[in-house]
Amino acid sequence: MQIHLIALSLLIFLSSRVFGKFNFIIFLTDDQDLILNSLEPLKNIEKFVTSKGVIFKNAFTTSPICCPSRSAILTGLYAHNTRTFNNSVEGGCYSNEWIEKHERRTFPAILHENGYKTFYAGKYLNDYYSKNIPYGYDDFYGLHGNSKYYNYTLTENGKVFKYGDMPEDYLTNVIKNQAKDFITNQSKDEPFLAIISTPSCHAPFTPEEKYKDALSNYTVPRSDNFNVGAKATEKHWLLTMKPKKLSETVISKIEHYYRSRLQTLLSVDDMVGDIINQLEKQSLIDNTYIIFTSDNGYHLGNWAMPWDKRLPYETDIKIPLIIRGPNVPQKHVVDFPVALIDLAPTVLSLAGISYNLSQFDGEPFDKLIDINNFDSERMFERQILIEHYGEGTRDTFNPECPYRKSQRLFGCSIDADCKCQDSWNNTYACVRHLASDIDFIYCTFNDHVSFNEAYYLTADPYQMNNVAYDLLPSVQALYQLTAEDLKNCQGDSCRVIRPIYPF
Repeated sequence: MQIHLIALSLLIFLSSRVFGKFNFIIFLTDDQDLILNSLEPLKNIEKFVTSKGVIFKNAFTTSPICCPSRSAILTGLYAHNTRTFNNSVEGGCYSNEWIEKHERRTFPAILHENGYKTFYAGKYLNDYYSKNIPYGYDDFYGLHGNSKYYNYTLTENGKVFKYGDMPEDYLTNVIKNQAKDFITNQSKDEPFLAIISTPSCHAPFTPEEKYKDALSNYTVPRSDNFNVGAKATEKHWLLTMKPKKLSETVISKIEHYYRSRLQTLLSVDDMVGDIINQLEKQSLIDNTYIIFTSDNGYHLGNWAMPWDKRLPYETDIKIPLIIRGPNVPQKHVVDFPVALIDLAPTVLSLAGISYNLSQFDGEPFDKLIDINNFDSERMFERQILIEHYGEGTRDTFNPECPYRKSQRLFGCSIDADCKCQDSWNNTYACVRHLASDIDFIYCTFNDHVSFNEAYYLTADPYQMNNVAYDLLPSVQALYQLTAEDLKNCQGDSCRVIRPIYPF
């Protein structure tokens, strides 16, 4: 009798492991800021996600540019370990190395190998132009190239389809319908993952027709650093280039782009509401984690830089991250620091899948959002690497702007007052250091003078006062050593905390 009871208990346990696994829906937006209030008009996200879960106050991308960040999300690795340095194939974006080495070890691939049905729709990696389905997906609807809203190409489970410019071709709605179809075919008996990767709110900022006149009263926040030119002693030289202030023409464009970006997100907001309604209709919502995030942030007029990412400032590196799901506390803001490289091990932990943590640079935070252990006041010390590899070359020279090929600048255009977006030596490594009494960033640039920047974020949230050269030499040395270590870290060594007190 005792043997039969043990056998029955084991059977019940194994059944719960097979059929009790959680589902995951990940909404991944493109270039969505947190600092400039892009979440404010998104009512469905507030109603169905934020009010039902936690919003992370200190969530960061580890590379403020699309392809390196997306590679980091999928693998849980820093850019120096995925070898995805920028948005080009030569820079590692959907390169042969990615396909052969990293694609088979993404967290969707691991979920797939452990019995999950897996789905991906929308933007994958910037240089994905292929009919091949990336390893580990049961259903794959991948956008060719960078974000578009109309006139784009999708690889749909191995077949290539071109879309036009009709209302029904709006990409956000197309991938929403593909996701709903996938969810409709799911049941409680088999766990699933769906990654829904929207074009919003990346350029060209094309809103859906019904939203093209929406939010007319919204204006870009006039923070202390808005249209403030940087002094040579305060910022890396890219930010000190002329003009010191943007023209009214460019400011007008910034306002237009700000509203257009928000308008594109209104369609994402609709999508989130529709997907969650579908989950509720099928009684799947209570067993499903909903994760809403972006690949990087964005600046608009800050430090007289027109519009882009790629900079080591809070506008560009801080991202929205909201999670609801089983055992996640509701209506909470949490302050412990997390990074996009943490998503891969966190999802695997939540799914109950065994893995070797040393294969990831990030660390799981699943136990920190468990309602049984939750403490919103806890702050865990973390030193996160923010790395960027400047894209400028002689080939990116624009003769319409008054610069030289030898400066190797990138993204210089007349419509932005020739204020360039990037340069070859806008290559930096930053230590984003957070603890209960520390909110600090230290950056070192790989340029001809090894320029450094550092900011006390509590006292200086807009990063106006560079204190890098006011720090004690010993503190400077410790942060430089930490940045160098993180630039070369792998796995467990990426989670080592060097004792530094920057005050």
